[in-house]
Amino acid sequence: MRIERKERSEATILHADLDSFYASVEQRDDPRLRGRPVIVGGGVVLAASYEAKARGVRTPMPGREARALCPDAIEVRPRFDAYMEASRAVFEIFDDITPVVEGISVDEAFMDVGGLGRISGSPVQIGARLRQRVATEVGLPITVGIARTKFLAKVASAVAKPDGLLEVAPGTEIDFLHPLPVRRLWGVGAVTEAKLADAGIRTVGDLASFGEHSLCGLLGGGSGRHLYALSMARDPRRVETGRRRRSIGSQRALGRRPKNEADIEATLVAIVERLGKRLRGAERVCRTVVLRLRFDDFSRATRSRSFLEPTDRTDIVMAVARGLLDDAMPLIRDQGCTLIGLSLTNLDDRDSVQLSLPFESDHAADLDIAMDALRNRFGRDAVTRAVLVGRHHGDDAPMLPD
Repeated sequence: MRIERKERSEATILHADLDSFYASVEQRDDPRLRGRPVIVGGGVVLAASYEAKARGVRTPMPGREARALCPDAIEVRPRFDAYMEASRAVFEIFDDITPVVEGISVDEAFMDVGGLGRISGSPVQIGARLRQRVATEVGLPITVGIARTKFLAKVASAVAKPDGLLEVAPGTEIDFLHPLPVRRLWGVGAVTEAKLADAGIRTVGDLASFGEHSLCGLLGGGSGRHLYALSMARDPRRVETGRRRRSIGSQRALGRRPKNEADIEATLVAIVERLGKRLRGAERVCRTVVLRLRFDDFSRATRSRSFLEPTDRTDIVMAVARGLLDDAMPLIRDQGCTLIGLSLTNLDDRDSVQLSLPFESDHAADLDIAMDALRNRFGRDAVTRAVLVGRHHGDDAPMLPD
């Protein structure tokens, strides 16, 4: 039996998104940077202030290209501890406003404020109060979009940036959505946008007029139905709390300078070490390892391999990751490599896995636990692999708990 979800009568979903988060923290903490074009990162742009964005700087643009566009930009090294502290302070405000908070990343979240009218006022009043509190208590600008669906709330916040507040009132969704470019729709990247443009589809309204059946023929059934539903402002998803990650991952930009194979492998080893610790810290296990590569011509390649049994052991993940890298090495030699990333997917809770009898003596799991404890107490690099001694592979970007 199919259950239809009743459409909300009020716009009670908020999407709150901190503006140019890393760069805004730097401008908050250093008055000399305020009103100036700021780039966080060197080899690759991790974040850019709106003054730099106005000159064409984007993430993750190579630093050399960003400097060519904006020669007077001020480059600062990332301070991930400061960003994480600011994120925690902002999320405390979110949680104080409503118990229904779904974090998307360290700088954005969905909130459902339905039922709070008598206590806190209208959604617009709540959004305005949220922005004021973040500005006063944390010192950062934040944009809030308000709508009946998560998708429209996110689009509203994107349209309202920077430092704005926008409500898509019930009954005005189609009028608001249809004039926007198709790239505003979730699932429309550069390739899909180009394919739609070839078919004469440039706005969301064009896409809606094209029709669901024709879209399925152009893009495939799943994508066609998904984009048509969004173009008609249909999005039944609720704001969910306590949702766990489906995957964890990390990547490192290598820049365009020549890299030898030993450097690339050492970067992979550093990524696996950190992901293994995160996996165990979250009490999760994974079934699949995914290697992602970006080449000098900005093309990309993905390789993956799955385990027969889920694991959280670093040595097993390391062996598979190295195997994937070895398989991809001919491509790297031919095309160069500017980025390497690894994801652990098909996650499950550790206690949901059937334990096997220890017929053979194997202390690798105990070694992982001991290494994690040492790093927690004495720092990430207190104990490391020989191949990583003397190398620095960057700090971990802040993220929500796993």
